[in-house]
Amino acid sequence: MDRRIVLATGNAGKLKEIKDIFSGVNIDIAAQSEFDTPEALEDGLSFVENAIKKARNAAAFTGLAALSDDSGIEVDALNGEPGIHSARYAGDDESNIQRLIRELDGVPEEKRTARFQCVMVYIRHANDPVPIITHGVWEGRILESVQGVGGFGYDPIFFVPERDCSAAELSAADKNSLSHRGKALRQMLDVLASIY
Repeated sequence: MDRRIVLATGNAGKLKEIKDIFSGVNIDIAAQSEFDTPEALEDGLSFVENAIKKARNAAAFTGLAALSDDSGIEVDALNGEPGIHSARYAGDDESNIQRLIRELDGVPEEKRTARFQCVMVYIRHANDPVPIITHGVWEGRILESVQGVGGFGYDPIFFVPERDCSAAELSAADKNSLSHRGKALRQMLDVLASIY
């Protein structure tokens, strides 16, 4: 069996996190950018739908098995927003962070609860009728200002209660052990170990 899987993302931060977690196994993760794969249209209404769309797109374009994720942050005070729109909330990482800080202006600390959600999907081929789906959640809250310079996305304003710091202040290894993506990926690795 081909041990190469295409990763359906153009996000360099996600690619690094996923490759780090897969570093101990005999599976070669290739970025879809290596194949000039066009981005999938993420017009689903859930993380699951969008992750499946991305995996099918990458598998169809490359002919390889595909792994994808769709993830985002849900803020309770904003009725779960930005949710599936997290990456496109205001344009880029910095604009997204600033918009979220503005949206929560005046909201007290105890009402700033939030969580990252991650859905991972693995498909054997573009028409796979039984995609494998795993899910991870990371609970925390939104800070009033940026803290730390590591990570990507909303990490600088996501407070991690277990470590009393922002996600952007964690080491890569610590983040992978706690994060929504790390949790979903470890579940996926357990499944893929029985396939590969």
